[in-house]
Amino acid sequence: MSHKTNHVSSQAKTSKFLPSRTGKMSSAFKSILNTVQQTISGSTTPLPGTPPNNTPLDQLFPKVDPAVDGEDCDHDCSSCHVKYPKGFKIDEDDELYGHVKGWSTHILVATGKSDWVRDVADEKGSVMEAIEKKADVKPTSGKLMLSASNIPTPSHSTNYAEPTTVLLLPAFIIIENVTPTSVNTLITSYINTAPTNTSPLLPISIPASLPEPLPTADQLTSRPSPHRALILLCSQKTRDARCGQSAPLLRKEFERHLRTCGLFRDLDDERPGGVGIYFISHVGGHKYSANVMIYRKADAFGLDDVQRAKLDGEVCPPPSKVVEGEEMGAAQCMWIARVKPEDCEGIVKFTVLQGKLVKPESQLRGGFDRKRGVFSW
Repeated sequence: MSHKTNHVSSQAKTSKFLPSRTGKMSSAFKSILNTVQQTISGSTTPLPGTPPNNTPLDQLFPKVDPAVDGEDCDHDCSSCHVKYPKGFKIDEDDELYGHVKGWSTHILVATGKSDWVRDVADEKGSVMEAIEKKADVKPTSGKLMLSASNIPTPSHSTNYAEPTTVLLLPAFIIIENVTPTSVNTLITSYINTAPTNTSPLLPISIPASLPEPLPTADQLTSRPSPHRALILLCSQKTRDARCGQSAPLLRKEFERHLRTCGLFRDLDDERPGGVGIYFISHVGGHKYSANVMIYRKADAFGLDDVQRAKLDGEVCPPPSKVVEGEEMGAAQCMWIARVKPEDCEGIVKFTVLQGKLVKPESQLRGGFDRKRGVFSW
């Protein structure tokens, strides 16, 4: 499979994420207008230091509706045989929505591991350590959420001396050949120039092919992620045993339901159009385990407007809808918690495939919709 790719030397200073001139201007204008309207109404926080003013919970993401989505849309999976261990207790009383700190960009660093030292910035010799403690430059586009992940490294080892890859969100861009010594370039040429969670949804310009000559040891290369959506599961048992217990069980259930539509992608499967499931380091709130973050592209599978109540059988994306098109990055991120194995079917059917929530009142912690210009901070 060929990839659209770009490379940047460690001395590069120019932006690699300029909006494409060939973008769909009507969609871009609508996204900008929505952002302006939200800013004027005070339901988002456009400037650093501005107090948070959350979009009301019932206006951030649509909730399933039996009249539209079928009578069983808010029922837990009846065929689920996976259960959490006896004694798996979480906080069921706290109000979740509106209590997470906003973030602007999110990066997943490939480590090939599913557990790390308590603070991943203390992983000696790692890209995480270099970003947090050794970089000469800092992110300028807002708060950076830094996550270690179980994404395989190019060498399929866990040796931090080897180059690794980084997945940049919401841009949905994979950056390769990353080492601790190249984090300054990673920050200045990618993180600081990429779209953020509050940016209007605009096309991202990526060169069609890798220019000659091939990149040298001090160059970073970039390409679009082939996935249409991502499911991120906190798996860091050194922070909380419940995360280490819940992540593998949820992954098993998510995989089972994604396979129904042929959308599951394992760690080395980069066929376009699918859903990647990755383990990541601590994101906060382990007493609400399991924490699940779902990033999805705009109308990721062409099903956002489908009314399941009027159809029979399973609803899967038509093949024509999973072909990669113009790159705009993630349109949405839904951060939910208190997720149990029996929730996975509904999350796949409605959240991943259609951008809807089944239990927002008890599970939604926060998120954004760049297309509509609404955010939870």
